[in-house]
Amino acid sequence: MSEVFPLPDNRGIIRRATRADVPAIVKLHSEDVLGRTREAYTDPLPELYYGAFESINADPNQFYAVLEQNGLVIGALQLTFIQGLTYKGAVRAQIEAVQIAERLRGQRLGEALVRWAVDYARSKGARMAQLTSSKSRLDAHRFYERLGFKRSHEGFKLEL
Repeated sequence: MSEVFPLPDNRGIIRRATRADVPAIVKLHSEDVLGRTREAYTDPLPELYYGAFESINADPNQFYAVLEQNGLVIGALQLTFIQGLTYKGAVRAQIEAVQIAERLRGQRLGEALVRWAVDYARSKGARMAQLTSSKSRLDAHRFYERLGFKRSHEGFKLEL
């Protein structure tokens, strides 16, 4: 069963990503300021991206969403449902890798994509939505705060 979510005003659709979308998703990330240093968008695309996508796609607790406009992938995010014991066994929705094509930023497409993720998570029983954002992304911080997210924790990462 295909899940397609139209945006208001015919500005595009949000749908589950397919294997065929992987190059477009990787390209979006490779064009980002931070992604330029960590992604390898080449033709052909390294197989490791497809393997990662297949793993994500096979997991019922994952939804890799793309925002499509006129047949082109212009945005993406990964939504992961995490079952926990805290908050009385609540499910958290982790929003990751939010990306909108740079040329289309400022048109509220990112807002539509993140709001969709929050609504979708709520419809699946999640009690909260959470995300992380690099400390260098000050515009993104203001964006998420405008959408109602609160700076509630300090994040830590350890590269392995």
